[in-house]
Amino acid sequence: MLRVLEDHLASAQVSRVIYGSIIGLALVVALEHDPPRPGVMVATLLATAVAVGLAELYSEIVGTEVRTRRRVMRAHVREIAAGVGAVAFGIGFPAVFFLLSATGAIEVGTAFTIAKWSGLGLIGIYGFTAARLAGAGLAAALARATAVALIGAFLIGLKALIH
Repeated sequence: MLRVLEDHLASAQVSRVIYGSIIGLALVVALEHDPPRPGVMVATLLATAVAVGLAELYSEIVGTEVRTRRRVMRAHVREIAAGVGAVAFGIGFPAVFFLLSATGAIEVGTAFTIAKWSGLGLIGIYGFTAARLAGAGLAAALARATAVALIGAFLIGLKALIH
């Protein structure tokens, strides 16, 4: 398990998961004020993950072809698809909490709370880990984690002020 985590942290997928997590967090926060049924939230998150993933795939392929003036080879498409999958995972992950709510295991409000704060926590953990792996001390890594987590907290706070 540690090897899988090390491989993940050494990959380009980290930034893509963070990007997807921010999109998922924004969606959860936007829908919380007038929450749909849990099944609708699951479908919304997963449909958003697919839509953003397909948009990413298309834009990366077209962008690469424009930049290189060549067709994108199959191996490169697989590489792009791995990044797309990481974005889709980040967006779709909160669906797990709404699936639990749909089965009656947790309340809808609890699913929203867990989805918001787990997304915020994930962003902060990645910030902390990045700082530590880049050689920062514990205090500096905690400061960086706090700073990046404030991005998500700002989103949550802004939504709270609007409603």
